[in-house]
Amino acid sequence: MMIFVKFGGSVITDKTQPECADTATIRRLAGELRQALDAAPELRVIVGHGSGSFGHVYAQRYGIHRGIAPDGDWMGFALTASAALRLNRIVVDELIAVGVPALALQPSATLVAHHGRLVRWETGTLERALERHLIPVVHGDVAFDDMQGSAIISTEQLLAHLATLPPLRPTRIILVGEAGVYTADPRSNPQAVRIARIDHTNISEVLASAGASHGVDVTGGMRSKVELMWRLVQATPTLQVHLIGPDPGLLRRALLGDAGGEGTVIVWNEAEQG
Repeated sequence: MMIFVKFGGSVITDKTQPECADTATIRRLAGELRQALDAAPELRVIVGHGSGSFGHVYAQRYGIHRGIAPDGDWMGFALTASAALRLNRIVVDELIAVGVPALALQPSATLVAHHGRLVRWETGTLERALERHLIPVVHGDVAFDDMQGSAIISTEQLLAHLATLPPLRPTRIILVGEAGVYTADPRSNPQAVRIARIDHTNISEVLASAGASHGVDVTGGMRSKVELMWRLVQATPTLQVHLIGPDPGLLRRALLGDAGGEGTVIVWNEAEQG
């Protein structure tokens, strides 16, 4: 059983402060992944994580997501990649500390984008890692873009790309970030209601109300995440995407299929089970 897991940048960092990792939360999520693997050894997992206050701050400052001319100043590109790697090292070290055989794989080494969208990624090493029972760990990253020079490829884009490859096709994708998708921003609107299930009957209404992320985020916020995951579910109707918060124990339950009724589930058909 293949499952993709994303640790959201807003969960593992304070996105309002530059390069501020929440190591306690990272350590707890790593431990919950270890517990799930112990309980279900047949699980195959790929972990991705956002850049949070590490990569996003530099990307915003230097406009990496908007593009850089070939003869422009590429220092910001290098700084963004370096910051993303610093957070990746923290995540991987915490996974290894609890006995998860995590292997860091830097996406930008082989990414190619076109107008900000991922079009090519060499994933042979990632596939070999899985064959050897390692847990690949990827992250949102910079990319060379054949039209605009540079781009930022979100973790969701990376996971969506991997999900189209037959050897890696997951049954579920778990996004650890917001507690779910809401009818409005629950931080500012106390009347906001969590949407338990998104399917073809309500996706248009959901996208119309979905907002952006809090803090610095150059990858588009909640709406872009839901939209991308919906396209993926359309292409793979058997796939289930589960958006959950970072509450203690919730990731372990979600990995083991025991988190029904929590967070938001995205499926193609309203009759699919959560």
